[in-house]
Amino acid sequence: METPQALALLRRMFDAAIAAAQPSLTLARHLPERPKGRTIVIGAGKASAAMAQAFEAAWPGPLEGLVVTRYGYAVHCQRIEIVEAAHPVPDAAGHDAARRMLDLVSGLTDDDLVVSLVSGGGSSLLPLPLAGISLEDKQAVNRALLKSGATITEMNCVRRHLSAIKGGRLAAACYPARVCNLLLSDVPGDDPIDIASGPTVADPTTRHDALDIIRRYGLDVPDHVLRVLASDAAETVKPGDPRLPRIDTTLIATPRMALEAAAAVARDAGFSVHLLGDAIEGEARDVGLVLGGIALEAAGHQLFPTPCVLLSGGETTVTVRGKGRGGRNVEFLLALAMTLRGHAGIHALAGDTDGVDGQEEIAGAVITPDTLARAWALGIRPRDALANNDGHGFFGALGDAVVTGPTLTNVNDFRAILIAP
Repeated sequence: METPQALALLRRMFDAAIAAAQPSLTLARHLPERPKGRTIVIGAGKASAAMAQAFEAAWPGPLEGLVVTRYGYAVHCQRIEIVEAAHPVPDAAGHDAARRMLDLVSGLTDDDLVVSLVSGGGSSLLPLPLAGISLEDKQAVNRALLKSGATITEMNCVRRHLSAIKGGRLAAACYPARVCNLLLSDVPGDDPIDIASGPTVADPTTRHDALDIIRRYGLDVPDHVLRVLASDAAETVKPGDPRLPRIDTTLIATPRMALEAAAAVARDAGFSVHLLGDAIEGEARDVGLVLGGIALEAAGHQLFPTPCVLLSGGETTVTVRGKGRGGRNVEFLLALAMTLRGHAGIHALAGDTDGVDGQEEIAGAVITPDTLARAWALGIRPRDALANNDGHGFFGALGDAVVTGPTLTNVNDFRAILIAP
């Protein structure tokens, strides 16, 4: 298969995955029953503004609300206020929005309904710290977590135990109103407690778990933050708490739904599809090495008949040791290209479905059989780029970056390896 045709098919698959997870397609079928009293909409995440717009369009009665999303991800709503804030390192706009959100849900009655629209990214967008911890402390801890190689589950455990709003605290503030959670999952396993650190669901983890994670990764955390984390004040709202008896939670879109949509595009093009999993974690470069080995076996007709596509999702991690521009999807691709060593029949695309890989406004990149050769011709050494965590710099120099702009959804990473004679 020629490279232009292969790349066009990979991009159609990626676009189909993003389209399948749009709130405008999935949210309306999950509307809760109308309450006797008020309807309050709250939410946070990269997809939360699009979720708010979809809810507002479908809801048959009066409503009001406040939702916070990433800068550049706002959409117009008439009755729900949309606030933009920083991601992945939080800022004052998110801090203020979180405080206002707690005020908005205070004083409700059991006749009222709170609809919580939450997607990935909400952890950074609701950075309201516990007493004794500053926003600057939260920013420092967040930066350390992002560089540590910790999994998203581990990062969120620490985040919610330092928070005055996550780990079920926002749900407790809604009591005695009924809470309807409509969630868009970006986490391996789709556990609601890990989606934006679970502001409106009970948390079974403890502050001791958070302290263990900090010690495990040797994070440089100020002593006063550790003291707060070791105190009872850091404990989150647990399952069985009497303030959380009336909570319903529904996942309106998941990584698997997105991968299935991409698989349909590949099958229509005559490829067999093998879904390797939607919850793959680990170091991005290690995942690239492993999936590269699987791809080479498939290309040698040892595993699957070709032509075929290997699809996977999940959330890998990058332990930052270099000074490059980062990005877990591009780090995966760089390791994959080095493993494939220019195999003539293999192309691949990897990207984040929210359109942002790491801290760059770039979704991901593609690799082709001549990726390494083109890099060497430019004087770029792939191994050095990988050691420097500079996947974005590497693929940018080759013109192989994938840029989508704000996708208004977020169902985690997308990886497709196309194998054709």
